[in-house]
Amino acid sequence: MKLLYRLILISTFLVVFAGIVAYARGYRFNFDERSLTPTGILSASSFPKAAKIYVDDVLRGVTDTNLTLPPGNYKVDIKKEGYTSYSKSVSLKGELVVTIDALLFPINSTLSPLTNLGLVKAIPVGDSEKVFIFVDKEIDEEGFEKSGVYLFEGGRKPLPFFPPLKTLVLKSNLPEGVDLSLSSVIISPDTKEAIFEFPLLESTQAYLLSLDGENVTPFDVTQSKDTLIAAWNKQKLDNNLKVLETYPEDFYKIASDSVEIISFSPSESKLLYKANKNLILPPIITPALIATNQAPEQRSLDEGKIYVYDRKEDKNYLISDEEELADHRIQWYFDSRHLLINQGKKIVVVDYDNTNMQTIYSGPYDDSFFTTTEDGKIITLSNLNPEVNKWPDLYLVGTR
Repeated sequence: MKLLYRLILISTFLVVFAGIVAYARGYRFNFDERSLTPTGILSASSFPKAAKIYVDDVLRGVTDTNLTLPPGNYKVDIKKEGYTSYSKSVSLKGELVVTIDALLFPINSTLSPLTNLGLVKAIPVGDSEKVFIFVDKEIDEEGFEKSGVYLFEGGRKPLPFFPPLKTLVLKSNLPEGVDLSLSSVIISPDTKEAIFEFPLLESTQAYLLSLDGENVTPFDVTQSKDTLIAAWNKQKLDNNLKVLETYPEDFYKIASDSVEIISFSPSESKLLYKANKNLILPPIITPALIATNQAPEQRSLDEGKIYVYDRKEDKNYLISDEEELADHRIQWYFDSRHLLINQGKKIVVVDYDNTNMQTIYSGPYDDSFFTTTEDGKIITLSNLNPEVNKWPDLYLVGTR
């Protein structure tokens, strides 16, 4: 009798356990067919949280949650009042989980001034929050010469009102006749120094400046700058190849001689690049992973077009056929899942697979400059009152 009782308990436990496992894997009882049938699971999250989830225009709950749905194709919208909307088409299959992590942005972003000097130019310092700013003014009423090149350092902490700037070189220590608005900068791989080229009437002077402090006596490298730049370019290439070595070997072989590396994502798991020739990117992870990004891939590469390669999923996506984006108009967002693109009259964000483009800022700004901070905000060069103010300043766009 005791043995029978134990067998019943064990059998009951196994049945319940099997039911729990089946439920967790998406199986549901079909009363019409009187059997367990597999379903798909949609895992939807968002920033900010508590956004509404619409599946085929029907409200199904709020983020963060898991929805169990029959296999099939669905249109999923994530919406929150006061924020941009997120939309994606997904295909659910039995026992598989499809993840959506929506990033929403305020419809009305805030603007906070970061400088009040009046700038003729601004240049981001690599992938950091630092910015070179160029001021070209006459001596003020107190006799203090403000014209020169400064380093703005955003940092990880909340940016204070008009944070202090680091003076790199004053205009009074440069040759007479320098036009700071036409200056160009080449930054060293370790971002500790840079070559600044200042055009004059009949020539261009190049100076090597340290970024650690003021350069009272700038070091003239006009005659040797090409050699120094070549050495820096080689070092940058070596640094890129070291990161590229962490990618699949077959992709490394193709990328090392057939693409121009624009930038790695902050997590270094994705590569933004431009194809230097027409070629086919073969499957590298075989068999292909399941439950991966469902956006259409582009593995036939065309010379001059810009792509993103995801090493974790072996997926490749076409981003743009505009070569100018390779310059100052496209940057990784801090989360490594999105790209920011400067379209001239607006700044947009797009998923790394080139889906779900959203406008996050379309206010006044100088389209020659923008950069992003490590907490997801944007820095622009804007003039909010051009009728009385000649020059723009740096502004922080509150997008989170």
